[in-house]
Amino acid sequence: MTPFEPLPDLPDDLESTLISDASRARPDRLIERLAQLGWTLGVAESLTGGLVIAGLVAVPGASAVVRGGIVAYATDLKSSLLGVDATLLAAHGPVHPRVASQMAEGVRRAVGAGGVPADVGIATTGIAGPLSPDGQPVGTVHLAVATPLGNRVESLLLTGDRETIRADATARALRLALDAL
Repeated sequence: MTPFEPLPDLPDDLESTLISDASRARPDRLIERLAQLGWTLGVAESLTGGLVIAGLVAVPGASAVVRGGIVAYATDLKSSLLGVDATLLAAHGPVHPRVASQMAEGVRRAVGAGGVPADVGIATTGIAGPLSPDGQPVGTVHLAVATPLGNRVESLLLTGDRETIRADATARALRLALDAL
């Protein structure tokens, strides 16, 4: 059983390749790629509660590219610290693809230096369970990466317990960021 829904209409060997690739998203590979580009990074987390930034700063040399991270777990902090549109939050709640995208953009600005945003922003928002506060399924996850080249958002329905959903979302966020670079 995989920690997320199977990919439709793919041969078994291709599906397992994609699954194993996502699970191997190592923070050191992302740090190395950012260093090659000379880019900096900020992370905005809700669902993952600091797991993404903790994994990144555990890598030796991370301080050359990681500017910082913000755990905006409460909905109002997504607006006040990251600039997520309050109307969007009121209309759709904190677990929404556009919220993730705005969090990624907002953390670039929040951790920037001298009025210049960080080059890359990663964001996570979702529902790890065991209960859903707004009726969306437990395991609903929205990840976003913002770069000078544009934004990417990935929406997932992960399965498992709270710890598994958070760990899988962390790995997928790192993979999404690496793929965007």
